[in-house]
Amino acid sequence: RCGARTFSCTNRENRGMREAIRTLEPGYFAVVMATGIVSTAMHAHRLEFISAVLLWIAGIAYAVLVAGNLARIMLFGADFRADLADPQRSFTTFTFVAGTNVLGTRLLADGHVGPAVWLLGVGFVAWLVLGYLIPWTAVLGHPEGPTLSRVNGTWFLAVVASQSVAVLAAALQPLLGSWHRELALVAVVCWSVGGFLYAAAAILVAVRMLLYPVSAEELTPPYWIAMGATAITVLAGARMVQMVDTPLIAATRGLIAGVAVLFFGFGTWLIPALIAAGFWRHVIQRVPLNYTTALWSMVFPLGMYGVAGHFLGLADDVPALVVFGDAEGWIALGAWTATFVAMVGHLLASVFSGRTAK
Repeated sequence: RCGARTFSCTNRENRGMREAIRTLEPGYFAVVMATGIVSTAMHAHRLEFISAVLLWIAGIAYAVLVAGNLARIMLFGADFRADLADPQRSFTTFTFVAGTNVLGTRLLADGHVGPAVWLLGVGFVAWLVLGYLIPWTAVLGHPEGPTLSRVNGTWFLAVVASQSVAVLAAALQPLLGSWHRELALVAVVCWSVGGFLYAAAAILVAVRMLLYPVSAEELTPPYWIAMGATAITVLAGARMVQMVDTPLIAATRGLIAGVAVLFFGFGTWLIPALIAAGFWRHVIQRVPLNYTTALWSMVFPLGMYGVAGHFLGLADDVPALVVFGDAEGWIALGAWTATFVAMVGHLLASVFSGRTAK
């Protein structure tokens, strides 16, 4: 108990709050990504209560993280710039873009067109800025060693961010009659950029693994984003196939549909390899499975894969694929629940350990 030392306790609490803001990870928007996409999966299941609860959690998390990151930029700009210059952390900033658009897409499913339009605007501008800034700082901002040795699975977040813009633009396009052509252009351009970025990221990750040894500690959950990037590419393609006809969509619909199927096949092929990597890391190499922010980077791909399968099945009229995607959504919900409980436990432990440390 603080008693007469109320002022001292208040100072400690303020210091604790400042430290929490200073150390806030830029990749924490993955919580919004994962929660928003699992909410979308439950919406497809017509489990509206669960979906609504998850949507509220995603919205609250988004507001808190936006406020926290703005405070971090203003109060601890040097730490924020250091993250941008670190190739192992800088690409996690793209979770803001993806989280913004995933939340907008889920709100649109409930008919909230206005907020979805605003979130698309924010996500699109952030994608443009970060899409040029992050690769530049990641390559030139780390002079003490070769950047290639620090490439990891988070680099696929550039793909996820680009495709998230395409998904929301494609979802809005049929609803905004005066913007059909413009939204179609945005969707096609972002989808195309995301496809090329996937090839670039895959090559860099593969070369990094061939030239530099990868320890069990380095084989972290963000490597699952390689699969999540294929899944969101599939989802974007499936939504674009269903857009209202414009000359651009008519010219590219067949190509988009075919490439979406290829990405779904490759993403499916990646899953056993990723499971095997996790088994090797935690069972054979005995790396403890503790809570980290990176775990949300595994939940998001699981949820996105299920939603992508659902919408690809609808777009290509393959009922079995819809059923398969919906079934996978339950796996994503289980992973989300386990990760959320672990996060709450981690945060509570941090709070109580901070209080008893003095």
